[in-house]
Amino acid sequence: MKIALIQSDLFWEDTVKNLENFDSKIDAINTDAALIVLPEMFSTGFTMNAPAVAETMDGTAVQWMQLKAKQKNAALTGSLIIVENGQYYNRMLFVFPSGEIQFYNKRHLFTLAGEDQFYMAGDKKVIVDYKGWKICLQVCYDLRFPVFARNVENYDLLLYVANWPKVRTNAWDALLKARAIENLSYTIGVNRTGLDANNYEHIGHSQVVDFLGNYILEPQEKNGVFIVELDKNSLYETRKKLDFLSDRDNFEISF
Repeated sequence: MKIALIQSDLFWEDTVKNLENFDSKIDAINTDAALIVLPEMFSTGFTMNAPAVAETMDGTAVQWMQLKAKQKNAALTGSLIIVENGQYYNRMLFVFPSGEIQFYNKRHLFTLAGEDQFYMAGDKKVIVDYKGWKICLQVCYDLRFPVFARNVENYDLLLYVANWPKVRTNAWDALLKARAIENLSYTIGVNRTGLDANNYEHIGHSQVVDFLGNYILEPQEKNGVFIVELDKNSLYETRKKLDFLSDRDNFEISF
């Protein structure tokens, strides 16, 4: 499966400008990518000002995602600030080419930035089935919690979207490799670049790691669209030879 990772700076709390930016980047993709990945809160930046910028599930950015997915005949994923029943969510949408949507609400809210004071935590793990691939959806801070990501579902791809700051880039790189190795899964991290309104710098480091911890796409620091192709047969052959997942611990997660 071909996947396009889009790494970009974001316009702070400006949905119109962000959608225009990503619109041009997506239109310029001239390969048959089956999946296009955008960063966390790609339409607003990582803001705690949820009431000012949140939208419903039929809002502007959601409808834009559905439109672009249909136009490119590709799935589109990234997270948005969604309001529902008076609660705000950092919600990762997975929009199929048909316009159908599945979503994951970020489980681990970043208390250091006060995210837990403004957003509601998710209460379930989400695995999307797309073109025969089982894809586990995760958002930014989730990366630090391996139990939640543990591959008990035999998923094929672990996918993180993020607004991860430069100051903790070493952790981002190390943990993405760790999640890939321990779960025998392809792992993708898509991060933003640039300076946000809180003066936090982001240098991207979007990357793709295979199931043995090898880079398919080394960490990138420039803005751009990066295309990779993943081979599921290679993944399954390795799992047969190195059947580490059969020895995993059995456990239940309480919410």
